[in-house]
Amino acid sequence: MSSAMLIDTTRCIGCNACAEACKQANNLGGEIEDQLSASTWTRVREVKGTYVRQMCMHCRKPSCASVCPVGALHVTPEGPVAYDEEKCIGCRYCMVACPFGVPKYEWKKALPRVQKCIGCISRLEKGELPACTAACPAEATVSGPRDGLLAEAHRRIQASPGKYVDHVYGEHEVGGTNVMFLSAVPFEQLGFPMTLPGAPMPDLTWQALSKIPTVVSVGGLSLLGIWWIIERRMRIERLGDEAVAGSRGAVVKFRGAAPDESQSKRGGS
Repeated sequence: MSSAMLIDTTRCIGCNACAEACKQANNLGGEIEDQLSASTWTRVREVKGTYVRQMCMHCRKPSCASVCPVGALHVTPEGPVAYDEEKCIGCRYCMVACPFGVPKYEWKKALPRVQKCIGCISRLEKGELPACTAACPAEATVSGPRDGLLAEAHRRIQASPGKYVDHVYGEHEVGGTNVMFLSAVPFEQLGFPMTLPGAPMPDLTWQALSKIPTVVSVGGLSLLGIWWIIERRMRIERLGDEAVAGSRGAVVKFRGAAPDESQSKRGGS
């Protein structure tokens, strides 16, 4: 059963213990930056008095993995979206495809890699909690099976309807994510993208691509029909021109033969 996270923004105190634990667990150097980067895989930002964690959403059907031509990104049995740097060719398609703008590139390194949260897969394989979850002093982040976390999220909303917005962000967005959020204020006020489709983005891409053969076939037949009509008109015009030219040549020939015939008659007389 895949593991997921539920982040309750009403409980977050903005201590950034999760970000510090992430850096230690993944050997990421440097300070916690003001935005996600190749060395800051998660952070807490304050938006109008609300502390919001930012990290990879670990989509259940990730668009980053679907566009990767070499399979460097893939969904693990444990749930997180993992990255294999040995397969990566540096095309950065994943950075363009991610609807949350998560993957980052090591632009300043001689041998750059794509970097993002990998969900502490090695810890999950040993039955341990992700480093960020284990470090949270306020239990603003909890981990566990996705179905159980969804049930807990809806239980909290029903128990305190005045405390939470009636929406679990990540339950349905882009087909569902393994990182979900609760909030006391509308998610759009916290900067969450709200125009994302409910269906997985790779499925939408396939729906569009699957229509290409039909479009090409119809377009090819249309072009063939247009070519036939144009070619037929040009052939008719050529035949008409040849007919006119032939009639003119006959007239000229007739007119040219008449004087010669009369003259021969005169000469014979």
